Amino acid sequence: MLEQKVIIVTGASSGIGRALALEGLHRGALVVLAARDVHAMQEAVKEAHPDSYHIVKTDVSKESDCRQLIDQTMARFGRIDMLMNNAGISMRALFYETDLAVIERLMQVNFWGTVYCTKYALPYLLSSNGSLVGISSIAGYKGLPARSGYSASKFALQGFLECLRIEHLNNGLHVLIVCPGFTASNIRKTALAKDGSMQGESPRAEDKMMPAEIVAKGVYRAVKKRKRTLILTTQGKLTVWLNKFFPVMTDKLVYKHMAREPESPFK
Repeated sequence: MLEQKVIIVTGASSGIGRALALEGLHRGALVVLAARDVHAMQEAVKEAHPDSYHIVKTDVSKESDCRQLIDQTMARFGRIDMLMNNAGISMRALFYETDLAVIERLMQVNFWGTVYCTKYALPYLLSSNGSLVGISSIAGYKGLPARSGYSASKFALQGFLECLRIEHLNNGLHVLIVCPGFTASNIRKTALAKDGSMQGESPRAEDKMMPAEIVAKGVYRAVKKRKRTLILTTQGKLTVWLNKFFPVMTDKLVYKHMAREPESPFK
């Protein structure tokens, strides 16, 4: 399915993005890796054939970087078959204590980064009947306490992608929204605190979570089947289902679950 297909992966320097890039290369795709950390991307693909990938230093919060990413992809490979909007950051703080700049930063990366990349890639995706993928979160279905900016950005992301799916219902564009659930990744280690500083240590047991490699395999299976949505964890599926039919009870369950985190801000 992916032999010689051209895939762009944002946030490709670590976590799910890195796994998506490597899985794409393993399946014979031509992969464009985009992130701010060039060295980390170079390390990720050091065993791959140089003709099979291209690295573009990209800060998705900057429109000019996103335009350059698409331009360089077309210059190198001449087409785009899949755009994996994965780049993202998180936060952990009560909203009333949080600097507004933190919320703005999350929206700029998680939402606007997807908007910018999609805007410039869309004509080429339409030409190839390609796939537009957004790595969202269960936080895009259910607001998570102490993650107000993160949840807001993921709700916005999902609404944006759903609109595009309907706008292009009859011209071949495939849109997939992925909600991995809690996945072993450095997104929590780099999450922003209330003042915008990095949180540092993850509040969760990363070694007990779903590996990013499993997420990547699931995403490519979903793309092959041209699925609309992918929720990977049992906990995530249960949360979405409960929230649909028992929203008040789900509020309480989510509160209790998040309050059990080490040094939770709302115990």
